[in-house]
Amino acid sequence: MRKNLILTMFMMFLAIGTAFAQDRVYQLSSHILDITAGQPAPGVKIALSKQMSNQTWKIIEERTTDENGRVKDFLEKKENKPNTGVYKLTYYVGPYFEAQSQDSFYPFVEVVFEIKDGSHYHVPITLSPYGYSTYRGN
Repeated sequence: MRKNLILTMFMMFLAIGTAFAQDRVYQLSSHILDITAGQPAPGVKIALSKQMSNQTWKIIEERTTDENGRVKDFLEKKENKPNTGVYKLTYYVGPYFEAQSQDSFYPFVEVVFEIKDGSHYHVPITLSPYGYSTYRGN
């Protein structure tokens, strides 16, 4: 009987903890596709900076692309704290090309954009050693 009571209480606490646990939601993601190789670019450091009121930049997060060339967790969404503003993603692509013994024109790529609302923003780049392109994805 005592084991049943302990088990019941454990299950109740587990259920309560699960009910209150929430998954984190992120507002910004990015992706790098190496169009020369025709595949994602893993292991690339990306820094996210925000433009401050005095027009300077402050790095607020740094991540590294996963095996699919993606970063999915920039700018956690929090209630009553909008992430609006002007941001910059800095893609440190020089080391990526060096690791492949590939000459490159760009040591890094900077993409500046503005978040105006609470929707999700996806900022990918297509990359080659001598060029890149970007767009707002979904």
